[in-house]
Amino acid sequence: MLIFDAHLDLALNGVDWNRDLRCDVAELRAQERSLGMKDAGRCGSTLSFPELLRGEIRICLSTLLARQEREINHSFGWSSPATCYAMAHAHLAWHRAMERAGYLRAIRTKGDLEAHCQACEKKIELTPLGFIQTMEGADPLLVPDTVDEFYEHGLRAIGLTHYGPNRYGGGTMSEAGLALDAVPLLKRISALGMTVDVTHLSDLAFWQLLDLFDGRIHASHQNSRRLAPWQRQFSDEQYKAVIERDGVIGIALDVIMLQPGYVRHVSEVTVTIDRAVENIDIVCQLAGNTQHVGIGSDLDGGYGVEQTPSDLDRISDLQRIPELLRKRGYTDVDIAGIMHGNWRRFFSEVLPA
Repeated sequence: MLIFDAHLDLALNGVDWNRDLRCDVAELRAQERSLGMKDAGRCGSTLSFPELLRGEIRICLSTLLARQEREINHSFGWSSPATCYAMAHAHLAWHRAMERAGYLRAIRTKGDLEAHCQACEKKIELTPLGFIQTMEGADPLLVPDTVDEFYEHGLRAIGLTHYGPNRYGGGTMSEAGLALDAVPLLKRISALGMTVDVTHLSDLAFWQLLDLFDGRIHASHQNSRRLAPWQRQFSDEQYKAVIERDGVIGIALDVIMLQPGYVRHVSEVTVTIDRAVENIDIVCQLAGNTQHVGIGSDLDGGYGVEQTPSDLDRISDLQRIPELLRKRGYTDVDIAGIMHGNWRRFFSEVLPA
């Protein structure tokens, strides 16, 4: 079944992690093992272009992710706004290179989306992976108006924060609200007609953003606090707020968002893919329908197979989800909406003509 994945860090893998995503997953794993790589996430990749094709993941949101970090004693993040800006452009360049090579197709307009989906429905095997450009954390925006420049480069969705606070507000594992610069940034986002990804906002920043911003919102990869009770996940009230604004919520496959008390590099993984399906069911029960939930896998988002459900070895294993939904009583129409239709509808409303 066709899958629309609302959160993939493709350029992070291609640029920051120096992976050639044209290779098979087995080859990527073998390359890193041969180099003796020991860092978390290495030697355990779950995706590549061949694997995405194998798993029928043919459309996604692909991130520009360049987070500013106060500390420079680790391998993730960048030390200044200028460097974040530069790295976001490196991610843009990687996407353009993959477009030229025929692996990616940029989706910037409603017409692009419709044409790509029609090609997927005809099961044209070599259809490139369609992508909508998103930015995870607004650190690359030197000033609020910088969003206009990235919009010209194809940016159509943006989240203001990632982990910790930044120049625009509080993110995951912080208690800060929105910063002053968020106000003019949200005005520019609204004027451009972009959607705001409310994933990774602190609780306070989440509610402030909903008060300040009247445009479209979505949550690209945002699981339930019922299943993993810490701040990275949403409460029922936050889920309901996104649903009331006609947003869609993507369910992630990172076990830190699925398994209570999971500690990276310490805990044993005990959950399976069905735990993510349970999360899908939570959203559907809160909404009273199946129209506000989809997939936002976040696979290979700075981690690897060591941090996925025990029965997920590669991204193609997402194809197990439809049968698990059937076992819970979901119809084929419901399942098609969850796997791709809800995100397709949402972005057919959000993207410019």
